[in-house]
Amino acid sequence: MNIFDRVAEAVISRGDLAHLVLFVWASGASALLAMTLRDLFAANRRFDAFVRELSLFNRRHTGDPS
Repeated sequence: MNIFDRVAEAVISRGDLAHLVLFVWASGASALLAMTLRDLFAANRRFDAFVRELSLFNRRHTGDPS
């Protein structure tokens, strides 16, 4: 029997099924938030790289030495 089964059995035997469901819901919501933030940070890095390359392109074609 793995650890999750033991915890679930202990919670169910005490009659705290609502607490188990709330914990599972909160864990799922937190995991979804973490995945969303990870994707948002990755998109931000890609956009930053795009803007940097666009700025470099514009400097090369306008003759700006800086």
